[in-house]
Amino acid sequence: MDSDKNRLLILAAMCTTLAAIAHLGCIVFGGDWYRLFGAGEEMAQLSEQGHWYPTAVTSTIVAILLLCSLYALSGARVILRLPLLRTGLCTISSIFLLRGVAFFGITALFPGNSLLFWLVSSGICLGIGMLFAAGTTQVWPKLSAKKP
Repeated sequence: MDSDKNRLLILAAMCTTLAAIAHLGCIVFGGDWYRLFGAGEEMAQLSEQGHWYPTAVTSTIVAILLLCSLYALSGARVILRLPLLRTGLCTISSIFLLRGVAFFGITALFPGNSLLFWLVSSGICLGIGMLFAAGTTQVWPKLSAKKP
């Protein structure tokens, strides 16, 4: 791999792309996948009934995850520089890290999600957040707002 490419951000992009694919699986395969990933019985049942809500929510998550992947690849210098790259990478890092550690405070808002869902998804978010943060720290000097 080219030494100019940041491996941590490339790995972060791979992780967020994989997460997006898993979420797409929920849309394609329906209720059983929502249950498998611990999204709650209500989401699974709505999906099985053909309701729009699970698809809309999950599609939004897919789009956000893919956008995170693009920012990681841009920061790693694999694709062209995206607008507000430094701000984007810092924001993405912060959101993943916050989601990874703050699940205790938000579990009550989503009572249908299992404890396993919260533990696994929070661990994954924490890991991805650390990849984004460490990768961003490594490339920070190269991310001057004036450089293309």
